[in-house]
Amino acid sequence: MSMPDTAVEVTIGGHKLLVSSEHPAEYTREVAAHFDAALTKIRTTLPTVDAHRAAILAGLAVTDELFRARQAGTATAGRIEAVTEQLARLLPPAKRGSKAQDAVA
Repeated sequence: MSMPDTAVEVTIGGHKLLVSSEHPAEYTREVAAHFDAALTKIRTTLPTVDAHRAAILAGLAVTDELFRARQAGTATAGRIEAVTEQLARLLPPAKRGSKAQDAVA
């Protein structure tokens, strides 16, 4: 069962917005603050860009962060799996789980 939506006031790009979310209020504020920081960085770096384009560029920057984090997570999971397989090979066969036995076989 999902939590009921909570209305949270946030400020993005100097505009106060009322955001309805199923997440806790503090989480919603943190997400909004993160996006606002990305927008502020774009506006500071490119002061002549209009607000609409700055918002699009900030959205792209935040999406890039997401994609990089996903790639890093996938790479980390792959490294953990490889180390797990190496460690499983060091165990006596009777102590290995079925996945480890399949990996060693």
